[in-house]
Amino acid sequence: MYGAQHLHEFGGLPAVDFQHATGGGSRPAADAVAWRVSVDPYDDDRDRPWAEEFADFLGSVDPAGVKALIIGQWGEAYEENSSVPIDLVIAATDRLTSLEAVFVGDLEAEQAEITWIEQSDVTALLAAFPALTEFGVRGGTGLVFPPTEHDRLRSLTVQAGGLPVQVVRGVLDSELPALERLDLWLGVSAYEGDTEVADLAPLLSGARFPRLLHLGLRNSEVQNEIAAALASAPVVARLRTLDLSNGTLGDEGAAALLEGQPLTHLDVLDLHHHFLTGPMEERVRSALEPHGVRVDLSERNEPWGGRGIEGRYTAVSE
Repeated sequence: MYGAQHLHEFGGLPAVDFQHATGGGSRPAADAVAWRVSVDPYDDDRDRPWAEEFADFLGSVDPAGVKALIIGQWGEAYEENSSVPIDLVIAATDRLTSLEAVFVGDLEAEQAEITWIEQSDVTALLAAFPALTEFGVRGGTGLVFPPTEHDRLRSLTVQAGGLPVQVVRGVLDSELPALERLDLWLGVSAYEGDTEVADLAPLLSGARFPRLLHLGLRNSEVQNEIAAALASAPVVARLRTLDLSNGTLGDEGAAALLEGQPLTHLDVLDLHHHFLTGPMEERVRSALEPHGVRVDLSERNEPWGGRGIEGRYTAVSE
């Protein structure tokens, strides 16, 4: 299954396709939108190298005013990895002087399933743009994220159908003192999602990222185990938002959360796409909503084929 859609906004700005913005009417100001630059290798009218499309972008939009850049499809996603567009963006650092937000791999299922998106060492962008405050990446295949340092990054998102543990360890070993939002789609073991709860210990202990306010540990086939660990994790006390959505969460994990440390300080508890029963949904709401916590329990699912726990599934895998 694949639940990711094209970004509708990024960096606090509405997302706009550069190709669509060039035809008819006035083009948005460079700093008014998040610009998606992409090509379509399956459309004869738009089949051109990403390098040409990006050069056209830099020549048509004032690059010094661009605040948010979305790297969309750069070619045959399962043949060319993201180093192709990343290197081109890095080569334009002297022109993209106001860049604050970058997302790598904004592809939908019609373009490439999430596990077909070939990534690379995306931290090269963080090194090249020290003023970035928001960074995101979609696709775990070939993804490399060695421990890095960045003083200004406030939001980091990594979306995958299977997130390799080496990537998770690289993120958690990074020095990101300004980080306020961390969103990790851990995925399933069938697609290299081999992170275990023990690998999250530096994060759950509260030893990492002292300014963290939003934590998303999402889309996991071990969502119940993660919930149980969070029930006593020191990091939870300083969060405003906890997101455990898109995974295999059932009554077991929800009960562990409720029986652990208080969650009434949260603004939001996001559990959408879950496998809770009706009575457990009501128990969660009754425990938290009277305290002003917004609880998202939408998208209740039933296990495939009546197989119980074994039939639970994440929202995004292949």
